[in-house]
Amino acid sequence: MLAAAETASPAQAVDVVEEDLRRRFQATKVSFLIVDLTGKAVARLSTVGAVEGGREAERIDLFGSVYEQVIRTQRPYQEATGQGQRLILPVTNRGDAIGLLELLLPVAPGEDVLDAVGEAAHALAYIVIANGRFTDLYTWGKRSRPPSLAAEIQYQLLPQSLSCEAAQFALSGNLEPSEDLSGDTFDFALDRDTLHLSVTDTMGHHIDAALAATVLVGALRGARRAGAGLAEQAHRADQALADHGRGHATGQLLRINLHTGRAQLINAGHPWPLRMREGAVEEIVCEVDHPFGLPVPAPHPYRVQDIEMRPGDRLLMLTDGMLERRAEKIDLPALLERTRHLHPRETALTLTSAVLDAVGGRLKDDATVICLDWHGPQETRRHASYGADTGQASAARAKAQP
Repeated sequence: MLAAAETASPAQAVDVVEEDLRRRFQATKVSFLIVDLTGKAVARLSTVGAVEGGREAERIDLFGSVYEQVIRTQRPYQEATGQGQRLILPVTNRGDAIGLLELLLPVAPGEDVLDAVGEAAHALAYIVIANGRFTDLYTWGKRSRPPSLAAEIQYQLLPQSLSCEAAQFALSGNLEPSEDLSGDTFDFALDRDTLHLSVTDTMGHHIDAALAATVLVGALRGARRAGAGLAEQAHRADQALADHGRGHATGQLLRINLHTGRAQLINAGHPWPLRMREGAVEEIVCEVDHPFGLPVPAPHPYRVQDIEMRPGDRLLMLTDGMLERRAEKIDLPALLERTRHLHPRETALTLTSAVLDAVGGRLKDDATVICLDWHGPQETRRHASYGADTGQASAARAKAQP
């Protein structure tokens, strides 16, 4: 299957996988559904055996659907229909829910078939990631509507994967853009010893905010990739915005040593993060330094501060759009506590969706979060089943809906 995908065009690699499954298991229908960038819908990119034309795809709302159940639980779904046995499996890589594989089989599958299709779904995640470098097909499938120029720029600044799982942690970020697009970004990277996280919020709207965010993220990534320390990363971001006249921005930079668990933070005029420990949520009160790019001299260099992280902690980094005045009825600490059983992927989406719903779908400022679960440095192997939902977690998510 992998060899066949390799010989196909990048835009047809998924079709090759679908055709392989159809032949091997006599499936009458096989299709790949990709998760929309909003996390609230899926698009059926292709269906082997069906006739499709043009650049159209069936888009399905996730909320309350069986597709949402499979993404949330990361477990296969099977049911008997009048046409055969319907089978839906998650297509996920390291916690990043890429999409779903759906098959219609003539008879109920045995364990050997379930295992083989599960392996195919796992391989499909890698195929989509690898071929996404060469085609716009998967990017197009993730978008419910064409973005503005500013939105196109801002989306390209996000990490290629919005979620990540490793032995010591699991994390996920989500950005709910405002009508005027306000320049929020988040980023993460993992090296041998360190997890790096950042959340930033440029001042302004539309293309100006997107261009300022481009300078800011570019400076932060360039400094991080060059091996600069946390204070130097912040300094270069500050200097880049000032040198290029792109206004100013607030932000937080966090790094955690994977071997010791030591966590260090720089806060550049940004809202304090929240930490949940043993079910109780509190703000992490820290020193607040000057925002990036201010035209006046800074009173002192950026301060690197230690914060305590214990195994089992959940950390939430957010932008001020999550604290919008019109959404003041949203109790973020209480909502974070109610979603404690959910995977960070589901928690991040639930939190930003709650704010969007509270303001009637019209955000004045981007709302962005990163949710991090810290398992601890004592963990040496990632648990592939981490985040599998339970009835308790499902109830928690339903209760969290505003």
